[in-house]
Amino acid sequence: MRTIQTPTVCRIKQVDNLQVQICLDPDMLAQAAAQQIIAQLTHTLQQQATATVVFATGRSQLGLLNYLRQDRTVDWSRVVGLHLDEFLGLPSEHPASFGYYLRQHIAQWLPFKAFHYLHGDALEPMAECDRYTRLLTQAPIDLCLLGVGNNGHLAFNDPAVANFNDPRWVKLVRLDHPNRQQQLTSEHFEQLQDVPTHALTLTLSAISSARHTLCCVFGQSKAAILHQLLTMVPAATCPASMLRLGGHHRLLTDEATYQLAQKAASLEEKHFPH
Repeated sequence: MRTIQTPTVCRIKQVDNLQVQICLDPDMLAQAAAQQIIAQLTHTLQQQATATVVFATGRSQLGLLNYLRQDRTVDWSRVVGLHLDEFLGLPSEHPASFGYYLRQHIAQWLPFKAFHYLHGDALEPMAECDRYTRLLTQAPIDLCLLGVGNNGHLAFNDPAVANFNDPRWVKLVRLDHPNRQQQLTSEHFEQLQDVPTHALTLTLSAISSARHTLCCVFGQSKAAILHQLLTMVPAATCPASMLRLGGHHRLLTDEATYQLAQKAASLEEKHFPH
């Protein structure tokens, strides 16, 4: 597939197979991401009857979803939406549910052909994994949107459960402590014991099967992991480093976050010279 052009507000660096786009600020990043999603879907729908998009959640997605839901150029009635991961045990109406997030921020705003949700409160979680795998494999994933966790996770693939060659496409996982601790930044959990201990997630194999991925990473708290994913040898200890391997992967960050990541690299070089 054709590579979508990058807006001039972003400068580009190439790290292995990962195209890194550095935008002026988070709002420019959100605009650039939305523009690229719209362009990608427009191109895809010129080539085929429908397009399939996996949507991510979290703060990294709010800006781009805000711009995306204002779009009136894509024929959204030919777009099928899915989502990346879900807490185990949360009903769909719970405000911390990722399905709830997606309904509030994108699904209710656009006339999707269909939007398929992971059911976190399914009585048989393994059967739900199988059901969602069947949905995912009905057609190729044309575009997968991503964010990166503080521990480097993509979706809920924490380092302890991440597998670059996972035989499954959807699995039940136990969340590690850094991941659960990060969830406390959400207004929906008051204390660690309120954060679910398990989740359903698309695996790295499912994510890497996507024809295109677009990952947004910004904010001071993400600078250290951005430095790690751009510099380390790709490994499951930083699941997001998978994006540097084969495929059509794009990562968008902002200038301030990128500069902080560069400072981290300089400090590492100073203390641990080659």
